[in-house]
Amino acid sequence: MIIIGVVAFVIVYAIVIYNNLVGLKHAVSQAWSNIDVLLKQRHDELPKLVETCKQYMKHERETLDQVMRARAAVATAREAHDVDSVGQAEGMLRLGLGNLFAVAEAYPDLKANESFQHLQARITSLENTIADRREFYNASVNANNVRIEQFPDIVIARLLSFKPASLLEFAVEQTADVNLKGLFQ
Repeated sequence: MIIIGVVAFVIVYAIVIYNNLVGLKHAVSQAWSNIDVLLKQRHDELPKLVETCKQYMKHERETLDQVMRARAAVATAREAHDVDSVGQAEGMLRLGLGNLFAVAEAYPDLKANESFQHLQARITSLENTIADRREFYNASVNANNVRIEQFPDIVIARLLSFKPASLLEFAVEQTADVNLKGLFQ
């Protein structure tokens, strides 16, 4: 009777652990899906911003090209579901957008353009939301990764091939200050 009770307890406990691991895995997937939606929205807004800027910024082709190359890199990494590459490409894109907005300061007509103002506000809002969702995603990944490494969960995780997820980290360039002096020379 005691042996049956112990076996039943172990089975129920293993089921609880498994269900918790599945919940964490799906929380990571859901958090990534939320980021993916925002990246798609920003992806769709960037060509509009670049087209608006092209009308005014005739001599800033490299800055505009940098934004579009970074946009393509983010899209490629996102479609491949490569979180590490998304982080690197995001860093490039954020740097390019920072440069673009800094260079736009030299064009009063562009800054006054209603379309530019709307797109700049929309992209800035998306950037802030992405940062919030990134924080939530990384918290979900951390909870998942810690749980699959803790005993006794590690036993179930290894038996059923639960894998750690990657944090979404942006490239170092994203945290660097924009060189405004260099942009206007």
